Amino acid sequence: MVWFEYFNLPYEAAPPAAKLLLMKRRTFRQLRAKTQASQHHHVYVVLLKPAVGKIRKARAENPQRDPKKPCIYVGMTGLTPEERFANHRAGIKAAAVVKRYGIRLLPELFAHLNPMPFDAAVMMEKDLAEDLRRAGFTVTGGH
Repeated sequence: MVWFEYFNLPYEAAPPAAKLLLMKRRTFRQLRAKTQASQHHHVYVVLLKPAVGKIRKARAENPQRDPKKPCIYVGMTGLTPEERFANHRAGIKAAAVVKRYGIRLLPELFAHLNPMPFDAAVMMEKDLAEDLRRAGFTVTGGH
């Protein structure tokens, strides 16, 4: 017996939350998948401290870098860029370079691109990193 049957209420009269509890798990997952937007992925750019330019791996990945331009990290996430940056800083699934050298987000480089579907975000992360690298930035990430 379900709780609303104690009050002699039919299933149709039960509150929507109670109906969700009675749904099969498979049905609820299908319903949730249909209601969530597919465009919730973001690319983001983090400004890094200039010390990153002295790291051998960063210099090797950016042979045409302009030392006058800043060091940056390019990433992709299903969270908002602000939430992801906070996770980096807290050490949650963090890129070591962002945890150690991250200063702030650079929304002027990525805000116009977001949000997008997952497949587009994967490609955009690589393309954005390569474009910024060609422009002379010292880029880490952007796999």
